[in-house]
Amino acid sequence: MSMRPTITFAKVTAPKKGSVVLLASDGASLAGSAATVDPEGVLARALGVAEFSGKLVSTAEILAPHGTALDRIAVVGVGKTEALDEKAWRRIGGAAFAAARKAAEVSIIVDVAGIEPSPEDAAAIAFGIVLRSYAFDKYKTKKDDAKDEAPKTSKVTILCVDPAAAKRAFGVMEAVADGVLLARDLVNEPANILGTLEFVEKTKELEKLGVEVEILTEKEMKKLGMGALLGVAQGSARPPRMAIMQWNGGKAKDKPVAFVGKGVVFDSGGVSIKPAGGMEDMKGDMGGAAAVTGLMHALAARKAKVNAVGVIGLVENMLDGNAQRPGDIVTSMSGQTIEVLNTDAEGRLVLADALWYTIGRFEPQMVVNLATLTGAIMVALGSEHAGLFSNNDELAERLTAAGLVSGEKVWRMPLAPEYDKIIDAKNADMKNTGGRYAGAITAAQFLQRFVKDTPWAHLDIAGTAMGSPTTEISQSWASGYGVQLLNQLVAESYEG
Repeated sequence: MSMRPTITFAKVTAPKKGSVVLLASDGASLAGSAATVDPEGVLARALGVAEFSGKLVSTAEILAPHGTALDRIAVVGVGKTEALDEKAWRRIGGAAFAAARKAAEVSIIVDVAGIEPSPEDAAAIAFGIVLRSYAFDKYKTKKDDAKDEAPKTSKVTILCVDPAAAKRAFGVMEAVADGVLLARDLVNEPANILGTLEFVEKTKELEKLGVEVEILTEKEMKKLGMGALLGVAQGSARPPRMAIMQWNGGKAKDKPVAFVGKGVVFDSGGVSIKPAGGMEDMKGDMGGAAAVTGLMHALAARKAKVNAVGVIGLVENMLDGNAQRPGDIVTSMSGQTIEVLNTDAEGRLVLADALWYTIGRFEPQMVVNLATLTGAIMVALGSEHAGLFSNNDELAERLTAAGLVSGEKVWRMPLAPEYDKIIDAKNADMKNTGGRYAGAITAAQFLQRFVKDTPWAHLDIAGTAMGSPTTEISQSWASGYGVQLLNQLVAESYEG
């Protein structure tokens, strides 16, 4: 992975060296602090010649004025000041960092004409810088600077009105950013490097933050009756595991919030094998488990005042002489039987046992599961929204609101008895696929049979966790989707 730059906060002064990034509002208006690097007013004329408008995250690069030791000056637009929110400030940070990619040292002056950015705004810029600095390049033996995802800047100084307060605010945000980067790393790793056992070791690293980590082996899961999850794993040489992560930051009497992730470290489709084209992307079929792990890191690192449980089912879906067959019937931990019509509809089998186990053991006040579950959700929503299914309107509304604040958007999809009938089976209690139509919905209906009356939401993140569009704060194939969303949900609705 790329090296993260050192970020410091300081009072607004005239930078002496390196590159400088200024902020311009709509209409290319520069704040008075621009005079610290451009006393002659050359910049305003240069921006006019460049027809720079100050549109949000637009950039303009200008040669440093004569007589200074600066390398260059870049200007980043913040757009209409009345529309600025935390999400916009993060994007501005990413754009500012990218604009200075060749400079070893960069100073960003957080000053905007007409408003006074808060310490939290300055911290959000730093958050955007951390996410924008990420690149998964650990396996490249030769680097092409012209094509590299990540800027090469090693030191960033954020010049703002109250650097001490900005630094404190960034301490909380940095914990979340670290969780996002952890999730990205997990999804980006190739499947020959990150298997079920290697993933387990990654979860154990959270113990140094105070997270309690427990691992269930294949033997223990058999004893618990997790026939649905174990059926998926039986064709792989890699043994299945379940990781249970607990962060106890709330009151002892408070019921926990729970998060469950699908962790298929590679999905060949099993006997119902996938087409060869694009199968390499199935190393990312554990994006739900990655998000849960990253979230638990974020909550623990920022010492969230909540009791939270993260449970991930880790399997590999492969095919050999012992692999699960279409037509097999398995018994889930709940006692419900499932006819496996398609071995490539495996994630819901893993989640069925993981959800039942989580709810039965921890009795959470709510549970959210995440999974790169269906291609059907991508047909419906593309890569801009994750699909949201829920049996609880309040939880759904909270997730939608958290998505708008965090930038990790969700769109609620329907659940209804009419869809539920589609997965009824002749030979078992249910079948694991309802066919071509309403595929994302029938998958959610399947999961709903394993949550009892617990307030529950299912996030289908197939289009958002990997291969999603690049943004100012994500240039990576793996986005780390879900960490910011769920951290925002916890912070807004469940922290005491």
